[in-house]
Amino acid sequence: MKVLIASDIHGSAYWAERLAEAIEAEQPDRIVLLGDLLYHGPRNDLPRDYAPKRVIPILNRLAEQGNLIAVRGNCDAEVDQMVLDFPCMADYAELIDEDGRALFLTHGHVFGAGFHNSVDNLPALAAGSAIVYGHTHVKVNEQVPGHPAIWAFNPGSVSIPKDGSHSYGIYVSGWPADEAFRHVVLEEA
Repeated sequence: MKVLIASDIHGSAYWAERLAEAIEAEQPDRIVLLGDLLYHGPRNDLPRDYAPKRVIPILNRLAEQGNLIAVRGNCDAEVDQMVLDFPCMADYAELIDEDGRALFLTHGHVFGAGFHNSVDNLPALAAGSAIVYGHTHVKVNEQVPGHPAIWAFNPGSVSIPKDGSHSYGIYVSGWPADEAFRHVVLEEA
């Protein structure tokens, strides 16, 4: 199973289009959106080509295949659910791959992931699981400190990266966690 993981689009039509192009090229079995889809929030500068109304149809097209999972970010609101054709208001979701590995999907502002890879509010996860989160706009791919049987993965931010590169993530089942997750930099058109 190949899963494309993206977070923190923040209403950027330009970067949502780059992400849609990447999804077309990658042909994942599942698409995961980790929240902060349409709005930039009060702490962020406006992203390039900020146009939430243009992002809506891009995301709705991605959902048409029925393989999209989305969770709520701290900048998402109930009004977003009114315009998006897929569920996006849950604080978390869980995806179990065909090998039995659980991926705990969350934005990161409620569960775990507070500052980069903090485990202050990590949910109870079985050994071999992974917490997959966004929120910090910083890429992470490592064991959870103090929890060596749990993997942490943050794909970084599609539109407002704090580590210099616009990115998404890929997960491929059947590999050890340190090889199953990787980051992919989104290039400008």
